[in-house]
Amino acid sequence: MHQRIQILFLSFMVVLGIIILRLSYWQVIRTDELASAAQDQYLVRDVAPALRGSIVTADGYPIVINQPVFALGAYTPSLVVSPTQIVEQIMPLLDFTIDDPVVASDPAKLPLALEELKSNLRSTMLERITRGGYAVLVRNLSVAEKATIETLSIPGLTFDPTFVRQYPEASMSAQLTGFVGRDDVGKSVGYFGLEGFYDRELSGRERIEKQEKDAFGNPLLIGDFQLLPGRRGRDLKLFLERGVQYLVEQSLQEALAKYGAVSGEVIVMDPSTGGILAMASLPSYEPTHFHLYDSSLYKNPAVANTYEPGSTFKVLVMAAAFNEEVIQETDQCDICGGPYPIGKYTIKTWNNEYHPLATPQEILVHSDNVGMVWTQQKLGGEKLLEYLKNFGLGQKTGIDLQEEVVSPLRTRWGDIDYATASFGQGIAVTSIQMLSAVGAIANKGVLMEPHLVQSVIGDNNVVIPPKSRGEVISSETSKRITNLMIQAVEQGEAQWAAPKGYTVAGKTGTAQIAVSGHYDAEKTIASFVGFAPASNPRFVMLVKLREPQSSQWGSETAAPLWFSIAKKLLLHYNIPPDKK
Repeated sequence: MHQRIQILFLSFMVVLGIIILRLSYWQVIRTDELASAAQDQYLVRDVAPALRGSIVTADGYPIVINQPVFALGAYTPSLVVSPTQIVEQIMPLLDFTIDDPVVASDPAKLPLALEELKSNLRSTMLERITRGGYAVLVRNLSVAEKATIETLSIPGLTFDPTFVRQYPEASMSAQLTGFVGRDDVGKSVGYFGLEGFYDRELSGRERIEKQEKDAFGNPLLIGDFQLLPGRRGRDLKLFLERGVQYLVEQSLQEALAKYGAVSGEVIVMDPSTGGILAMASLPSYEPTHFHLYDSSLYKNPAVANTYEPGSTFKVLVMAAAFNEEVIQETDQCDICGGPYPIGKYTIKTWNNEYHPLATPQEILVHSDNVGMVWTQQKLGGEKLLEYLKNFGLGQKTGIDLQEEVVSPLRTRWGDIDYATASFGQGIAVTSIQMLSAVGAIANKGVLMEPHLVQSVIGDNNVVIPPKSRGEVISSETSKRITNLMIQAVEQGEAQWAAPKGYTVAGKTGTAQIAVSGHYDAEKTIASFVGFAPASNPRFVMLVKLREPQSSQWGSETAAPLWFSIAKKLLLHYNIPPDKK
């Protein structure tokens, strides 16, 4: 009997010890985890999304803003009617639209697509309500749709405010602004262009509120309350002007139709600050419905695509030679009488016409490839590379767009590589690199970093000052090469289209497109780069047309387009004629 009592006592003590150890485990080792889990049951977390910052032009017009929308939710414990009744009451009040323009414009496909859209939404709403708890039924309700649904006075429905990005100018500047999508966890994120580059500044900070509530969802007066204040995203103010951007984009659109080009770009920059006054590229897309377009259109080709610049590149090589004082205006080319052999290759002019003893001015006016080889040989290969790097080639310009790329300069150079580079072939640049480099000539030899945003507006306004990347050529060299570029315009084949009464410095370019390791004689990139007025440049501009069908030559396509836009810009900026 005594032994049984001992065994019973020992068993009791073992069980008691286990209970004590278990309680110690819960209360000591896992106390923080359990306290947090308990707190989650009565501490309600409410997150309000931060309003994203706007993007406005220099003249105050918004090109990216927020449009208020609402997420329709249902808290099932509070519902007093069946899920089916709720869905059937809501469905007729929703505005259904088909985004795909192909389907929307087809009378046969449109009704079927709308019916499919309605059926899918009806099924989704029913499925979510029947799960119980809280369910989001419809996203992106407009203000009008919300007001209509509220008239139903259905208990248990909620409207959570949020926003979507709106682009008042539609596709205008789409490849400049980028768009807002969602990442892998559903968070709004800016992609491409300004939305991508300045995503952190534009995003703002969510407002997070934590409060203890009872089982019925009512706040506890003596309960815990935590608040992380939100902050609206900062606004971006651009150098770009709405009127200038519009006239540039309209001119480019008309030119694509007129010349039958596959695509085109126009960039206008203030050479003294590096501020981008306009940047247009076509074809484009609508950022609101970006998912309907090929993803290849998302990137801005002016900064994301490289090309061989052709004859526009000649002004940079000529400027380097003048700056090194290896040639003078009165020097004469002693190899310009005919084709020039380099090893197994032969350098020819674009039209097989040759100009013996041509001066530097005549070399640029006639766009003489052999003359440029002569210029490069006077300069020397190592000096050529030094100046190419100083002009910003082989490195990013620093423009504030997310997708800028760079084509590195080759590491091994031969005589033929130096020769072809002198007239813009065998070397790749982006449009913004080419514009910036010529902008240095317009800016008395000083290279500026191109920039779209002039200030970030928020709690503290931040003005982004112009940034110099250094002096590439002297002010005197800038004047000398500018005079040659003026003659290239006034004696060039497109002189008939130049603005009357103004001095314009510029250069045409026609570069064959490399396909599968060789140049396609039928496919070219026609371009023109220059600045005006040449005496005191207000803008430097690059125009580029890919595969024009009416003529492959830059003098017959890109140059007339450049002069047409320049006339409008001179009028817009109220610049008086400077030609005597």
